[in-house]
Amino acid sequence: MDLTSIIHMQPGVRGGQPCFKGTRISVNDVLDYLASGMSSDEIIADFPELTAVHIQAAIEFAALPERHLATPV
Repeated sequence: MDLTSIIHMQPGVRGGQPCFKGTRISVNDVLDYLASGMSSDEIIADFPELTAVHIQAAIEFAALPERHLATPV
């Protein structure tokens, strides 16, 4: 999955945390919800702007060794 099409880091938006494009929802928020026991469906119900693709992208992002996106300069 091309995470840069779903996740971005922008100074001034949530302190530069990785967020889902078009939202102010951070990847860490979704990972925290998953870690607390919420299901993907429960997260999507609470945040209807997210889809199962966003949840999968958060999991893939967490698995990155350095947890940052390679973006062209």
